[in-house]
Amino acid sequence: MREELFMAGLGGQGVNLAGQLIARAGMDLGLNVSWFPIYDPEVRGGSSTCTVILTDERVGSPTSDHPTSMILMSADAVGRFADRAVEGGLIVINSSLVHEAPACHACRMLMVPANEIAVEIGNDRTVNMSLLGAWAAGTGIMGIEDIAASLRAMLPERHHHHMPDNEEALRRGAAIGRSACLGDD
Repeated sequence: MREELFMAGLGGQGVNLAGQLIARAGMDLGLNVSWFPIYDPEVRGGSSTCTVILTDERVGSPTSDHPTSMILMSADAVGRFADRAVEGGLIVINSSLVHEAPACHACRMLMVPANEIAVEIGNDRTVNMSLLGAWAAGTGIMGIEDIAASLRAMLPERHHHHMPDNEEALRRGAAIGRSACLGDD
């Protein structure tokens, strides 16, 4: 098993936190993991990407030219990176900011209205969680409970009151991922 997840968006969207959560959950599942973040020096608004490699073998390189899955959080990220996905790969897109699915060579696409989900939940910091939930359901690599457990472990206790919102966002994203995958049959 080898999953090469590439995530991209803007600084402030939680790209690197999302990558850390997947990496930690992967380690907790006994996988070999690499997390490789790249971001502009701006705190908010600059480009932010990360690659997470999850495998039961050795991790040879922390990067991927053609990732098996992608989470793209902004229109700029879709324009710059969507064509890199491997044939048959999964691309999860924040459809709140990207209104049209990009052309894709035989890939599976999940359009998740992540900002709208966050507004419905009442916590705008949960946008990345719904995208992670869709990714988890779309890949089957790990469950949303694994991601929630890694968030609980990484989140300072003073912020644990946000866990129900984050878990709800994970569930809603996973529901979108499951329904889209069922529709592919």
